[in-house]
Amino acid sequence: MRYLLPSAATGAALKGDTVPPIVLVHGMATSNARTWGETGWLDLLADAGREVQPIDLPGHGSAMDLDDQAAYDDVEGFVLDQFPDEPVDAIGFSMGARILLAIAAAHPERFHRLIVAGVGKNLFESDPERGKAIAAAIAGEENPEDPEARHFHALADAPDVSRENLQRLMQRRGTPLTPDMLGSITCPVLVVLGDHDFAGPADPLIDALRDGRLVTLRNVDHFATPKDFAFIDAGLEFLDAAPM
Repeated sequence: MRYLLPSAATGAALKGDTVPPIVLVHGMATSNARTWGETGWLDLLADAGREVQPIDLPGHGSAMDLDDQAAYDDVEGFVLDQFPDEPVDAIGFSMGARILLAIAAAHPERFHRLIVAGVGKNLFESDPERGKAIAAAIAGEENPEDPEARHFHALADAPDVSRENLQRLMQRRGTPLTPDMLGSITCPVLVVLGDHDFAGPADPLIDALRDGRLVTLRNVDHFATPKDFAFIDAGLEFLDAAPM
């Protein structure tokens, strides 16, 4: 679903430039309503007069009951099919960031600017044990001694996600990202990462990008990133979307 958020044109439009729509993609076991709505992003983008395309991943939010296996197997294609025709600004968090990076590497012409949060070194490394713990938590197993798994367990209990379909998404065989792949991205990329985020450090990701810029959030972990004021301020500035 695509929204034209009410307000006057942004500063860029007043200068005669076309203002791109903004695509938003959330992380695993949450939704656009929770990641971008409850944290204030949608209201702030509305105040800036920006057109927004929030995309719920299969098994999440508006796509919670989606039963099309192809959408889970090719989630990048599922997301790209919902892009506007023109180049976009885009913001992704965690899994959403990984998906947007993969799309931008394969289709750099579809992006004007890109913000990725909650990703870093983890994009290039596989941790099978960590993956098993998260998969078990999403399947419903409780592990009180693992804070990360415990958090994913709680997220998957929300009414706007489906545990069964979350498992289908986690079991897909995605193409691993490599630094060479990400070197194909031509747009400016803002990388935002908390200094307490398990996804870090951000250096390998920054090094792989042609035009990568890093914002480090102080005393912020992975799950607190979307609502962090420093992330919001940096993101709005990068997209020239400060409220009017």
